[in-house]
Amino acid sequence: MEEAGAAGSALPGDGAPGKGRPLQPPAKGRELFRSQRKESEGSVDCPSVEFEYGDADGYTAELSELYSYTEEPEFTINRKCFEEDFQTQAGVPAALGSLHNERREGSRERWLTRPGWAISQCPMSWLCPTGTIVQGKRWPELDQAQQKAYVMRLLDGLEVVDRDKRLKAARAVLYLAQGVFGECDMEAEVLHWSRHNNFLLYQMGTFSAFLELLNMEIDNSQACSSALRKPAISLADSTELRVLLSVLYLMVENIRVEAEADPPEWQSSRETFRTELSFPVHSEEPFALLLFTMVAKFCSGHAPHFPMKKVLLLLWKVLLHKYVSISDVQIKNEEELEKCPMSLGEEEVQETPCEMLYRAMLYNLPQYMIALLKILLAAAPTSKAKTDSINILADVLPEEMPITVLQSMKLGVDVNRHKEIIVKSISASLLLLLKHFKLNHIYQFEYVSQHLVFANCIPLILKFFNQNIMSYITAKNSISVLDYPHCTVHELPELTAESLEAGDNHQFCWRNLFSCINLLRLLNKLTKWKHSRTMMLVVFKSAPILKRALKVKQAMMQLYVLKLLKIQTKYLGRQWRKSNMKTMSAIYQKVRHRMNDDWAYGNDIDARPWDFQAEECTLRANIEAFNSRRYDKSQDSEFAPVDNCLQSVLGQQLELPEDFHYSYELWLEREVFSQPIRWEELLHYQ
Repeated sequence: MEEAGAAGSALPGDGAPGKGRPLQPPAKGRELFRSQRKESEGSVDCPSVEFEYGDADGYTAELSELYSYTEEPEFTINRKCFEEDFQTQAGVPAALGSLHNERREGSRERWLTRPGWAISQCPMSWLCPTGTIVQGKRWPELDQAQQKAYVMRLLDGLEVVDRDKRLKAARAVLYLAQGVFGECDMEAEVLHWSRHNNFLLYQMGTFSAFLELLNMEIDNSQACSSALRKPAISLADSTELRVLLSVLYLMVENIRVEAEADPPEWQSSRETFRTELSFPVHSEEPFALLLFTMVAKFCSGHAPHFPMKKVLLLLWKVLLHKYVSISDVQIKNEEELEKCPMSLGEEEVQETPCEMLYRAMLYNLPQYMIALLKILLAAAPTSKAKTDSINILADVLPEEMPITVLQSMKLGVDVNRHKEIIVKSISASLLLLLKHFKLNHIYQFEYVSQHLVFANCIPLILKFFNQNIMSYITAKNSISVLDYPHCTVHELPELTAESLEAGDNHQFCWRNLFSCINLLRLLNKLTKWKHSRTMMLVVFKSAPILKRALKVKQAMMQLYVLKLLKIQTKYLGRQWRKSNMKTMSAIYQKVRHRMNDDWAYGNDIDARPWDFQAEECTLRANIEAFNSRRYDKSQDSEFAPVDNCLQSVLGQQLELPEDFHYSYELWLEREVFSQPIRWEELLHYQ
């Protein structure tokens, strides 16, 4: 109201101030003053962004983000590989679907070696279970036994020595996983068949087969050395890996998402799949650890051709479940074990999926965290291109660079979208890791948190938010006509500069807002109840950066921003609190408080930055003690600790054989009294 009155206080004409009225800045200056004040206050009005936060985006959006727009021609290649194979291999007996159980148990016996079967007897045809010939049918028209028989044949094709033939078989499997879009007229049909086929593929043992192929490709030294010699890496360098990872991702995502209409056998497959991901049967390590290894190998520069976006998306989806915390009980148990190791008896460690993952990651966990943060830094919109930074665009750049303005615009959209998806997957993966480990054991959570802090995660997140955050969450880096599954069932229109600039018609970009909330939640988890890390927020001048994020009118995002402002308010000084009363009021209104909370009026003693590093060192000592006690148990009994207390040893109950008291005197006579003591030899050995 004061500003409105002041705006009309100047006299018309020459602009001289009225008698008795204060001097006012010119109109242009007043607008600038108001905009600066608004900028400093931030915006904490009622949320207006209709955004629903969840574990992931919608089913279709999550499938679409797997592919870059540069990969669009490969949909046709996959379809061609399938159709060629489907025509030439149509003589597979459908009755062989019954061999499914043999394959799942590891049998490699080929149906062609079985007596009575000959492909020449039924060329270009299908045999139904009754033995009649079925010709000219499409995939959706086959019954389940026939579909299983064909999948069996495709899986046999994955085991041939010829690399090109193996790739064609893998592409045919990928086409099935993508929903046989060549047989569909609508997007809903594509999604239906994608879901159906992925459950079928899993039931036939496809996941294990592709996992074996993925391990082979990771260890392919020829592909790594070839990529290292190239001055520029493109899509062509990661073809096999992208096909394998796409199939694995589609299986994980389709099986993960539950629907009310799912048949009982799908529910059973889902539970089995979750167990298989957590407790691997065919390998010695969890699937998530294999993906972490790929991330670390990529960041070390040994495998620059790895398609990192697909790896990170798959890692995120493998880690996706929800947890609650029991940290107080765990800390109390640890303190009891430290004081008196035998007070709680022998510790029983449950072999949960989290426990197995932590044990597998433990010794390389710092490298994994550094690798994820390196990729996050390279994908952040505020990062500048450096010669020593890692190349995260290897799986989006085409072999031939664009030559027209339109092609350059399309590639620019694709690159920006690619980076946004990488940020989304890393932020969600890190948040899930902290949730997993905090439930499993609080010190596992603290160990991961400390290494994130040591790897400069806090300033990295602040650097990410030091941008025009409104522009980031409303970015239009998408071309809807090229999104899967739309591009598979519709004729692609001619792209123009106007259509590329328009993007979609959504109010905001779901993945970017999702990423922002994840990073804010991650920052909260790293700094909550940690004074030294809260001081890092103060030292890095996070308050103005976070206040600008309040311009995003979305309740959940504003809540986590206000939480971060609240924990550092007492260290910002009285003048800051006085100048930011609107922000202080918003914290009072929207953030939960405790009865003895002194966040807003911390006295000088509380606000003085004493040596907070002692707190961090104590935590680190507790974490090391926990890891040493639980995971550093020596396998060699020669180095096991011994009891040197005479009373303790003599007081132990020993189990002796029943006839010992009959032969005791004889044993003493033979082994003790009748044996001469050779003092010279004893002195010699000493």
